[in-house]
Parts: sequence; structure tokens; C-alpha cells
Amino acid sequence: QVQFVESGGGLVQPGGFLRLSCAASESISSIAAMGWYRQASGKQREVVAIMRRSGSTTYVNSVKGRFTISRDNAKNMVYLQMNSLKAGDTAVYYCNTSPPPPYSHWGQGTQVTVSS
Repeated sequence: QVQFVESGGGLVQPGGFLRLSCAASESISSIAAMGWYRQASGKQREVVAIMRRSGSTTYVNSVKGRFTISRDNAKNMVYLQMNSLKAGDTAVYYCNTSPPPPYSHWGQGTQVTVSS
């Protein structure tokens, strides 16, 4: 299956911003929906944002108005712009199809740490 490599994470202060990138190993033009997920230490992975091929998006309530998912099929890239970051956003962020295949091999993700 298609594999994804995430990048762009880092350490930022509360109120700061980051732009995450997701590079796909093959064309994503035929993938109906892509998503960003995150997993905080000791917690289950949760979906953060979804973008469908139509361009429609869905966000978890906790990030609405702060995060924006985008998709560039020509470049096989998915992005997540994260603004007004909070400590609760601290997690490892992953990208994958939405829904992900069962028993997916999740990559390393990219660490986002929000701390003063």
C-alpha cells in the first residue's frame, strides 16, 4: 500500500504555529480522502482533520478554526497548517488515508511539542 512520510514538527511556544508535510510514496489522486492523525503520550490515536477529493474538510472540534488541511495531488503531498498551538496539541502527528486500512503500518510520524 501507499506509504507516507511526515515532516515539519518541532518545539514551539503556546500560540505559535507549524506547517506539517506528508509525502506519499505514490499517486494520491485516486484516494478519496486523506487525513491527519495524532497520538499523545499514553493516549489512543485520534483523527484530527480529513480532506476529501472533492475538497471538503472535517476537523475535530478541538482544532476547528486553528488547523487547516490541504492536499496537492500533483505533488503527492498533504499539509497541515497549525496555528494558535496549545499544550494539548502536543503529540506525534501522522498522515494516512481516511479511513486507514485495517492493521495499517503507521510510520514514525513527526513530533509536535507545544511548551513554554
